Amino acid sequence: MPIAAVTEADILLIQRILPHRYPFLLVDRVRNIEGTARAQGIKNITMNEPQFQGHFPAQPIMPGVMIIEAMAQTAGVMVGAGLGMMDKELLIYFMAIDSCKFRRKVVPGDQLVMDVTTLRGKPGGKVWRFAGRATVDGELAAEAEFTAMIDMSMAG
Repeated sequence: MPIAAVTEADILLIQRILPHRYPFLLVDRVRNIEGTARAQGIKNITMNEPQFQGHFPAQPIMPGVMIIEAMAQTAGVMVGAGLGMMDKELLIYFMAIDSCKFRRKVVPGDQLVMDVTTLRGKPGGKVWRFAGRATVDGELAAEAEFTAMIDMSMAG
């Protein structure tokens, strides 16, 4: 049953929707949730994250694939919240990443803001397509379109 009233997800609600946990939970908050249509994710980048031990020790930069993953997790929270899928053990799988471009480095101290919009998908459907843009201080860092399968077979 859709829960239209959910417009923001803090870390506790995010963990009720996504199966991801440290060190691979890459979204701290999702706000401006508009059902399953659009949402905005927030990721605070800190030097304490494990990827910076090797990418790169003298010049820490958030790997681009992790930025795309953070956008996808934002989309997962949006759909999960929009469809009322809290505590349902959803599994979400990438199917495609298209038109991916990286425009700016993302480094510790940055706040990554990810705007995600649904291009295709409907309640009860397994395959969803999204457009995502990640910015830092209003400057484009990355953009991509991505397709995911939402496996609700384990949903209780």
